[in-house]
Amino acid sequence: MSRSTANAFVADLTPHPLSDRAGDVMTAVEDPATAPFQASLFASGEAELAEARSTQRVRLDARCWVDHRPDWLRGADDLFVELQHALPWRHGRRNMYDRMVDDPRLTAQVEIDDPRLPDVVGSIVHSLSARYDRRFDKMFCNFYRSGADSVAWHPDRVGRHQIDPLVAIVSLGGPRTFRMRPRGGGKSRSFVLHSGDLLVMGGACQHRWEHSVPKQTRGAPRISLTFRHDAPEPSAPEPSAPEIRAPGPDSH
Repeated sequence: MSRSTANAFVADLTPHPLSDRAGDVMTAVEDPATAPFQASLFASGEAELAEARSTQRVRLDARCWVDHRPDWLRGADDLFVELQHALPWRHGRRNMYDRMVDDPRLTAQVEIDDPRLPDVVGSIVHSLSARYDRRFDKMFCNFYRSGADSVAWHPDRVGRHQIDPLVAIVSLGGPRTFRMRPRGGGKSRSFVLHSGDLLVMGGACQHRWEHSVPKQTRGAPRISLTFRHDAPEPSAPEPSAPEIRAPGPDSH
């Protein structure tokens, strides 16, 4: 997908699978249908990392930061198409307000060494682990089939059992607006993540902020690959990156 010159720095974070909550039902979905998708010439070809890209750090507050590396993954649109057909997508239903409600997206949980995954996933894991001195060993995927799919406001559950965890996201396919706001409510900040972008959330983001991917008119399909790690050793340093000011809050 082409990149807007007005592109803001983006964060995207996806929740853990719904199958670990009592009463949830997960149904396998083979070859899921999507909104029309046209790969961009600039995001096509064999998937590989563009390590030369610089990383910029956005400070959300004194304890929370986002690292953004645009166009980190070349060939992201072709990888989107490959994973659309290769991953074990499931559609969740959960009990809410005394009735079963469909989740407005598909999800997939796979092991890092799953043979269905292309080699570039291993390269992503290796690069993230080396850069952030964490052993990224878990991957969870969300599939937004069209602009009608979404995820509501929530913090990531990894914050319940780790202090200041890092969460890395690679976006494939169409651009989507991602919103963040202080946990418990407040003015939100809106960002846009494009195909091939890397976004890492760190510091206390999982304790102090929450996030959502709202519905979007005529939104193209998108897959987010979310990578997590086990609790780090106490001596593990927090890597630095060039900092910029975060975009100003909006009224949404």
